[in-house]
Amino acid sequence: MILKFSSLIALVAVAVAVHTASASIAATCSDGTQVPDKMCCNFIPLISALQNTLFMEECGEDAHEVIRLTFHDAIAISQSQGPAAGGGADGSMLIFPTVEPSFAANVGINDSVDSLTPFMSQFPSITAADLVQFAGAVALSNCPGAPQLEFLAGRPNATAPAVEGLIPEPQDNITSILDRFADAGSFSPFEVVSLLASHSIARADKVDPTIDAAPFDSTPFVFDTQVFLEVLLRGVGFPGTDNNTGEVESPLPLTVGSDTGEMRLQSDFALARDPRTACFWQGFVNQQEFMASSFKAAMSKLAILGHNRADLVDCSAVVPVPKPAVNKPASFPATTGPQDLELSCTTEKFPTLTVDDGAYETVIPHCPDGSMTCNDVRFRVQAVDY
Repeated sequence: MILKFSSLIALVAVAVAVHTASASIAATCSDGTQVPDKMCCNFIPLISALQNTLFMEECGEDAHEVIRLTFHDAIAISQSQGPAAGGGADGSMLIFPTVEPSFAANVGINDSVDSLTPFMSQFPSITAADLVQFAGAVALSNCPGAPQLEFLAGRPNATAPAVEGLIPEPQDNITSILDRFADAGSFSPFEVVSLLASHSIARADKVDPTIDAAPFDSTPFVFDTQVFLEVLLRGVGFPGTDNNTGEVESPLPLTVGSDTGEMRLQSDFALARDPRTACFWQGFVNQQEFMASSFKAAMSKLAILGHNRADLVDCSAVVPVPKPAVNKPASFPATTGPQDLELSCTTEKFPTLTVDDGAYETVIPHCPDGSMTCNDVRFRVQAVDY
């Protein structure tokens, strides 16, 4: 009897070992990429589809908008309100496209939702939750200087939309912004500032309805530290109209034709000057590698909100290697200089930076290649509609 019981235990142990092994078996994808699980190979053809039909391998408007979507989809979760409030990074934006995208804080996000929706049927083995985060990682890889994001696969899809009120807005005060991030995923003030490195490649369409694609810094197609410098500069005007909710004066408001001047969000302005976050903000100026690595770490946390890391498969190997950094140090744009700095952090020495040549205010290009006609899907559609 003892022998039979021992044999049974041995058989169970073997079965568990076999099951564990079969659950995650290393594989080599068709392009030669080695991955810890064959499910990662499903994302290889998705890369080509995204790059060839949506992003065009550029850090343009379509890439910017999908990166924004990764954040808005994931942050909709609340520890205090419980599971019914939202599932975090669960693809609810795509699964319930008439609900969350209609929330005031998500204005304009329909563009990225509409752009990604066709890929759901084209790649049925990939959940909407994984699609949103993976598309964001691919989009970011097109931006010079960005880190190669971690990507964990296996998120189940949302079963219900999130409630309204979970997305921080630019007009919110700093206490409410920090509290919202803490409630969503125990993010520290440093991690909040780290996530805002995404504003180095962001533009706004709806804060001021009179202008389109207003950049947050002078290099919106490069993942660099300019945004952390320029938000610290004295504001002198608005790129469009004034008195818009969530907007304050920027240092480079000049708008020339389709080249829209720089917009400054009220929340960025306040975070750069609040004693809880000012030193973190200032500490990223001209610290490219530190900013990139900090953003990557914070994004790894954001991208799996609502999920258990142990339940997911690390498919980071299939994320494209980003374009290299431009290796240009942060610098004061023409017509600005050290005299325009508004520093609240007095415990850290501000770096010595050069001033760009030029007697006139910097004109920020509308397109990644410096032209007036962009290759982005959204702008091509608008051109056809016009």
